[in-house]
Amino acid sequence: MFSSLKGHFLISAKHLKDENFFKTVVLMIEHNEEGAMGVVINRPLDITIYKALQAHFEMPETDRLLYSGGPVEENALLIVHNSTDHDQEMGAVLPDVFVGTSADIFDRVVKSLSGDDLDLRFKIFAGYAGWSGGQLEGEINRGDWFTMPASSDYVFRHDPYNVWDDVLREFQSQHRILKNQAGSSELN
Repeated sequence: MFSSLKGHFLISAKHLKDENFFKTVVLMIEHNEEGAMGVVINRPLDITIYKALQAHFEMPETDRLLYSGGPVEENALLIVHNSTDHDQEMGAVLPDVFVGTSADIFDRVVKSLSGDDLDLRFKIFAGYAGWSGGQLEGEINRGDWFTMPASSDYVFRHDPYNVWDDVLREFQSQHRILKNQAGSSELN
């Protein structure tokens, strides 16, 4: 029986050496029997969203980085945000996490940078990760990925560099054989 992973994290296993997914956490945006798509939440690029979008939108200069969402359609931009005030093209991925691709949504979110909406959280991704029907399930069965329900705190974390370690640690703590087992093997 099929079970959708929409709203879950894929956590790359330590042995997964594919340069596109080495030590990554993928937020699953869509998953059905025909395939799956998500964005890598912990791969910032060396370009700010200001430099990437200034030719298309009027926006204040910002040091927020653009993220590599994955190896598919790297010229396509997606925005992941927490605003219920902006049109949600695909519905909620999880509570308070929405995805948009339209110029209108980008324009509204980018304009909010100069406003006082301190509650708005977002990241912009170039490209996405994609799998054909059954491909992701095969990779999970092979042990390339671990899965767990996603959390908006990890999705919008400002410092992405420890996300994989932190999410993997949380996954491992949730899946211990002995729940009260010591965290360090030296203590056993």
